[in-house]
Amino acid sequence: MAHSLSARKRIRQNAKARSRNRWRKGDIRDAMKNYRETILHGTVEEAKTQLTGLYKMLDQAASGSTMHKNTAARHKSRLTTKLNEKSA
Repeated sequence: MAHSLSARKRIRQNAKARSRNRWRKGDIRDAMKNYRETILHGTVEEAKTQLTGLYKMLDQAASGSTMHKNTAARHKSRLTTKLNEKSA
């Protein structure tokens, strides 16, 4: 248990950031799942509109401390590859 005021504050800040990061990552996972369903059963146009929304979510997560920039870039690349396979 932390004794100093600064350590207690840091614990509160970490808990808040952890919950925020878990919420953002959960939203991204849900959006990716919906995107994969659209790739399988939907049209290419629907997938393209979902992909732009996913790009925005990934970029916002990478701009903060939720996700590393390379991780977001890897996800974007793999999602785009799926779309290109569908449209080909």
